[in-house]
Amino acid sequence: MATDTTEPDPFDAIVDAPFDSALSERYLVYALSTITARSLPDLRDGLKPVHRRLLWAMRQLKLNPTDAFKKSARVVGDVIGKYHPHGDASVYDAMVRLAQDWSLRYPLVEGQGNFGNVDGDNAAAYRYTEARLTRTAMQLMAGLDEGTVNFVPTYNGEDEEPEIFPGLFPNLLANGSSGIAVGMATNIPSHNVAEIIDAALLLIDNPHAEHSQLMEVFHGPDLPTGGVIVDSPAVISHAYETGRGAIRVRGRFSTGRDEAGNWEETGVEKLGGGQWQLVVSEIPYMVQKSKLIEQIAQLIADKKLPILEDIRDESDEQIRLVLIPKSRNVDPELLKESLYKLTDLENRFGLNLNVLDSHRTPGVLGLKLVLQEWVISQIDILLRRSQHRLDKIASRLELLGGYIIAYLNLDRIIEIIRTEDEPKPVMMAEFELTDRQAEAILNMRLRSLRKLEEMELRKERDELLAEQEELQKLLDSPARQRTRLKRDLGALRKDYAEDTPLGRRRTTIAEAAPTREFSMDAMIEKEPVTVILSARGWIRAAKGHVPLDGDFKFKEGDGPAFAFHCQTTDKLLVAVDNGRFYTVGADKLPGARGFGEPIRTMVDIDPEAQIVSVTVYKPKGQLLLAANTGRGFAAEMDELLAETRKGRGVVSTKPGVKLAVVREIAPEHDHVAVIGENRKLVIFALSEVPLLAKGQGVTLQRYKDGEMSDVITLKLEDGLSWTMGGESGRTRVEKDLLPWKVARGAAGRLPPNGFPRDNKF
Repeated sequence: MATDTTEPDPFDAIVDAPFDSALSERYLVYALSTITARSLPDLRDGLKPVHRRLLWAMRQLKLNPTDAFKKSARVVGDVIGKYHPHGDASVYDAMVRLAQDWSLRYPLVEGQGNFGNVDGDNAAAYRYTEARLTRTAMQLMAGLDEGTVNFVPTYNGEDEEPEIFPGLFPNLLANGSSGIAVGMATNIPSHNVAEIIDAALLLIDNPHAEHSQLMEVFHGPDLPTGGVIVDSPAVISHAYETGRGAIRVRGRFSTGRDEAGNWEETGVEKLGGGQWQLVVSEIPYMVQKSKLIEQIAQLIADKKLPILEDIRDESDEQIRLVLIPKSRNVDPELLKESLYKLTDLENRFGLNLNVLDSHRTPGVLGLKLVLQEWVISQIDILLRRSQHRLDKIASRLELLGGYIIAYLNLDRIIEIIRTEDEPKPVMMAEFELTDRQAEAILNMRLRSLRKLEEMELRKERDELLAEQEELQKLLDSPARQRTRLKRDLGALRKDYAEDTPLGRRRTTIAEAAPTREFSMDAMIEKEPVTVILSARGWIRAAKGHVPLDGDFKFKEGDGPAFAFHCQTTDKLLVAVDNGRFYTVGADKLPGARGFGEPIRTMVDIDPEAQIVSVTVYKPKGQLLLAANTGRGFAAEMDELLAETRKGRGVVSTKPGVKLAVVREIAPEHDHVAVIGENRKLVIFALSEVPLLAKGQGVTLQRYKDGEMSDVITLKLEDGLSWTMGGESGRTRVEKDLLPWKVARGAAGRLPPNGFPRDNKF
């Protein structure tokens, strides 16, 4: 007989459903589990499930602060075996973080062995390290055996774990939290426990307290690594009011004595001989020291921080980063500002108070709401603890009542036990005992029958009755509940007071002075140089202000074109005859040992174009620009600066038109003098020349034939001066210029006698 062994058709199990709804249902389940059971902390104990299970497993292993350490492998094994069926690496990483005093303001695990360091190095493997709970963790778990919280079955139903921890330690704000769920994230810094308790006490006394009142006692983050928060109190307050914001944290420079001999956080260590160095003693939270050093070293290598010579790491248990300036003339404040601007010595902490409330609902809450909810949860825990204790007292009083009846009728009780086959129902009937009382009497030891025992039982009953009365009053009176919570919080505050090593505030809150307008130019050390540009466009800078008529060497076939004095901090405006202006930093010029470098390697000058002038840039300065056709205009130097190698087109030129003359306009000058190749001179008011950013300008002088030779600005009352030729080297001055003073654009007349034959001013 053949049996039907065919497999069921797998296609029978296929459900016909729209793909988008099937996908969204499944994704929603995943998203909700990530939000409620993985990434966001619970407002009441500030823990995520993995941390709660870690601490619970350690408590079950009896890893109390007073007991011996146990291998971390045992803890991790217990956690992933009994409570948290996830990867061992992630569980161990979570445990390591709970032990790092630079990650957690109040560590919950005490580690023995290598638990990593502030440089970002990893902890040793869990088979090498050992751990136990800290006193803080015990305070967070206090009351677990007192019926304060619900216990839920573990993932496999074999065990139980607490839903939350009932302790009074305000862990959510004290240690902070960060996590990324689905579609939402949380980022909470750590805070000072004494300040959290003060704010909570203020709210218990006055539930209608304003947010601003809370911020008077609650000052803002207190980070494990210290540092300085440089935002204004208004910015910090607004962030805590809304539950969102960004807080700027800077590293701290070590303390030293200022010029008056007072201690202050200057960071400047004097080395003698005018030399000094900066010392960083604290770095911002979540910044790895090794990464910060790498960052600064890279800036030095890339010459992006030219005022810094070197960085040394001299840290031991204390952080000590030594920054060596390029020279003793560097401004320490400028060096600090540059480091804040260019490195992680200043970074932003994004505050996002997104937590799960008592109904496991995620939400971004302001400081006041967080504290109110936490106080409500603590009062609820207090009530549950009191009710649990009342039940225990009632149970014990029942037994004590039975014992006292037994003592009063001891001989009869003994007789019943000796003579009756079933003494329990007889005793219950004769003395009106409950089942539990009769059972307890039958289980008494003979040793308990001594005379003293009866007095002790009566004393215990009286004490329990008094305690029962107090607890009942507590349950009936919200005012008493608040008073009790305040008393308990006051006791906890003593452990974390401002004068204790653990409670002392580490992060200073000090609003920073307005930052200076930061620019890389400020980095350049100011030194005098002499710039030489040859006719073929080779440029160099000799150190110091050397005589401009000195004997400079040039390549064969080359010769001098421009030579002038300036500082390394100056910018040079290079004007080319096609009307373009280029900007070159004097600090970027090659030294004067050789012939220099072609200026065309620094900026993209057209190969056919000729350089007309090189001018030292002056803020708010003006130049007079004139083409060979006699047209021109005035331009602001600020408008001529070019950001790129390509330069900036300023004077519009057509074929045959070239930028011929660039002259600096002195502030006191009021007139313009123009001379053409036809040896005609005109002088007119400077106010007739327009101030333009770019263009062709206006006609300065009219020519029938030939072009413009030269143009200059002058002060009319000082007259026009020129050097005489020959050996004498005298200067001739013509004071009476009225014959040549005409309107702009005139043809002009012959210059005064003795004017140079080359028609150049």
